[in-house]
Amino acid sequence: MNHASMIRLGLLSLIACTAFASASAMATDTTVPGHPRVNEVNQRIDNQQARTAKGVANGTITPQQAANDERRAANIAQRESAAEAKHNGHLTKGETRRLNRAENRNSRVIHRQRH
Repeated sequence: MNHASMIRLGLLSLIACTAFASASAMATDTTVPGHPRVNEVNQRIDNQQARTAKGVANGTITPQQAANDERRAANIAQRESAAEAKHNGHLTKGETRRLNRAENRNSRVIHRQRH
């Protein structure tokens, strides 16, 4: 097996693991009672991961694009956690607005990849 084939196989396994993880995440309840802004951000991240997984499954998104989408989603989730830590588990309106803008950009990228 040459180097390029090994890289492709590694990327495909990464995508398969990502798709499985996002499917598992969707199966669990990610809502946090009393935190509607947190729930909104979490739901959008879950939806975008599902859209990416569907794109990989039907071949419209490449493994590299899916890895980039996952990296952006992880960045948004990390920023959300940091913002929550500052405010005792809550998100301010400004922080929610910034996270939504980042999610909007990510959503547009996913849309362009799938069409």
